[in-house]
Amino acid sequence: MSGLIANFPADGVVTVNRVILKPEYTVDDLQERVALLCENVKTYHSDTGFVGGFVCLNSGAVSNEGSTVGQAVESPLKGKEALIVTFWNSFEDHEASHRSETFQPLFRKVLELCENGNEEIAYEMLWSGKAYDPEAAKAAREAKEKYAAA
Repeated sequence: MSGLIANFPADGVVTVNRVILKPEYTVDDLQERVALLCENVKTYHSDTGFVGGFVCLNSGAVSNEGSTVGQAVESPLKGKEALIVTFWNSFEDHEASHRSETFQPLFRKVLELCENGNEEIAYEMLWSGKAYDPEAAKAAREAKEKYAAA
C-alpha cells in the first residue's frame, strides 16, 4: 500500500534534515526561514524532481509504549528540534536543487539557526501508507480473525 505522498515513485528518495535551534532563535524564526526555503523548492524544483515534503517540531512527548530506552517524561529537545523531510524522484534531482543559485542563500539562512550544523541523510523508501477507511479497517479485522490461525 502506498499513497502517503501523492505521485511519490516507488524508487524515490526521502531526505531528512535534523535542526536543533540555537538558544537565541525561536520556532517563529525557523518557520519563517524554512517557509521561504520550501517555497523556493516548490517554485523552482516541482518540475525537476521535487515531489513533496513536511516540517515537524519535537512536541516533547515521548512514547513510553514505543520506546525501549527508559521511561522519559518529556524530551529535552521539546520546541527546539525540527525535522525537515523532503521527497524526491531521485538523489541526483535533490542534489541539483541544492546547487541552484536561488536555493543556496536561503539554505544558509536556515543553517544560521542550527546548533548542530547540518547533516542531511537520504533514505530509500521501503514502505508508505495511509490508514484504511472505516469499511476497509472492518474488513481487514474480519479477515485477520478468519485467516490468522490458518
